[in-house]
Amino acid sequence: MEDTENGHRQNAALGALPCPVVSVARSPLKDCEDHLVGRSIVFSTDALVRARGDILTSRNACVISFGKIGRAIAQTLRAQDLRVTVYDSDPIKRVEAHSLGFHTSASTGEAVRDADRVLCATGNLALRQDDFAALRNGAYLGSVTSTEDELELELLHDLYQRSPVSAQLTRYEVTGHYFYVLADGGAINFVHGAAVGAYIHLVQAEILAATVALSHGRFQPGLHEIPAADRDAIARTWLHHFEG
Repeated sequence: MEDTENGHRQNAALGALPCPVVSVARSPLKDCEDHLVGRSIVFSTDALVRARGDILTSRNACVISFGKIGRAIAQTLRAQDLRVTVYDSDPIKRVEAHSLGFHTSASTGEAVRDADRVLCATGNLALRQDDFAALRNGAYLGSVTSTEDELELELLHDLYQRSPVSAQLTRYEVTGHYFYVLADGGAINFVHGAAVGAYIHLVQAEILAATVALSHGRFQPGLHEIPAADRDAIARTWLHHFEG
């Protein structure tokens, strides 16, 4: 079973798989969760920043990646009156962001240069060692996934002095340059439980359906998704239980 975009990509890149892998990472049932995850990430970022007496409303923000979660983050930030720049390595995604009224940049360094808040949602490596030097002084940097997936922070340990500001906020400083890393570069929303309400049951139900299918040997080795009919049944059951 696979329910993360990063894991889906890794399995797809392997080509021939020795066993069946069922992915729910790109399921339409996960869209609701991804949207709420994006909103919870902004909430947690605000909470951690406000804890040190700072407010980022009406300032510049940058979102690295315009996938489902990145889009939700960008839209939530804009709704809070921030000026949002989007960078995605996929030019089609950048066009999509541009069509929705977001400022876009042609490189990561250009995207982060003027941002007071930088949120990375690639599920891959978003910022490399050289990119950190482009961060403006005092910028807050956060990740949607695990540290090792998004940020090359380990390479900075010999270059920057690190000092804890609070339990979830670390200052990185070298002569003439400093920025803050939220939650040690881990998933920010997990600081506050990453709650997405009843919509999590949609994904959990699809995982259970996929587990049943795997246990009955319905899939050959390779990367699979569950049939659309199963997803429809899950959605109908969820509506019957929660719609009222």
